[in-house]
Amino acid sequence: MATPLPRDPIADARGNWERAGWSDVAAPMAAVTAIMRTQQLLLARVEGVLKPFGLTFARYELLALLSFARSGALPMNKASALLQVHPTSVTNAVDRLQDAGLVVRSRHPTDGRTTLVELTRQGKTLARQATLALNEEVFASSGFPEQDVDDLIQILGRFRRNAGDFTD
Repeated sequence: MATPLPRDPIADARGNWERAGWSDVAAPMAAVTAIMRTQQLLLARVEGVLKPFGLTFARYELLALLSFARSGALPMNKASALLQVHPTSVTNAVDRLQDAGLVVRSRHPTDGRTTLVELTRQGKTLARQATLALNEEVFASSGFPEQDVDDLIQILGRFRRNAGDFTD
């Protein structure tokens, strides 16, 4: 982690926006920039926990998703939709996970056009170990005050719904 700055650069940027005559968008700019910086900080923490497991967050997400599937398998196109990523990203993750012996591909038993991705025993074990580490090292101490967590979930959920992420 870098040495903390003496002042908040995003607050400074907001001031710059206001001085430039963009006061009407200064606060939203600061909010968007703060969210993006927060994402960088959180991703660095998560990736640091996952690195000893040989996983990136994208690969972990796929393992975790499969670990919650009743059969431990999902059609690749469904995994792509649930993870909200392009099918090529899922294919790339599956390639890497399969090379590591954590998942296998197979044909769907009733739809020959569909490819299933399934956790191996090793994949199930690693998904559980990585989840326990994330729970302990990141989620149990996220850095957000407990009273803010539900508010954040609500605020970000409204944004995502309004952006078309889900219809709920």
